[in-house]
Amino acid sequence: MPTAAELVDRLTLVVPDFPEPGVLFRDLTPTLADAEALRAITDELVGAFAGGFDLVAGIEARGFLLAAAAAYAAGTGVVAVRKAGKLPPRTLIEHYELEYGSAAIEIRAEQLVPGTRVLVLDDVLATGGTVEATCALLERAGAVVAGVGVVLELAALGGRQRLGGRPVHALRGV
Repeated sequence: MPTAAELVDRLTLVVPDFPEPGVLFRDLTPTLADAEALRAITDELVGAFAGGFDLVAGIEARGFLLAAAAAYAAGTGVVAVRKAGKLPPRTLIEHYELEYGSAAIEIRAEQLVPGTRVLVLDDVLATGGTVEATCALLERAGAVVAGVGVVLELAALGGRQRLGGRPVHALRGV
């Protein structure tokens, strides 16, 4: 039986020069479409933080898929971390800088009871801006970030260093 990392290596589509020249885009959608790979990824991400979280937060958009599967497997709920403007009013919003501009994410704060331990999941950790903003947003809402799980980590971009020592588990480093 192949490991989650082996399945990720085999099934991830690598697209050169997308979305712009010089970028090597790693598309995990074929990986997530494979039942065996989705199960292995989910089991490893949940297992890395087993017993240490009460809720799973998924970052738009592929993080939603991972978070829903992980929450189901762990018997917890799931919260969506959305791009700004996608949720009805009464949200908490966090603005942040990206390597190519700025962005904002938001959550419905009433979904979180203060002290809730939240596992943050996303597909890729690159420069860390989105994950860092997600952690800050959850903590502003009173949650405790239990850890960060990703399928791929682009280590050369230094995203892990932006996460202030929070536990990070990556299935595969590239």
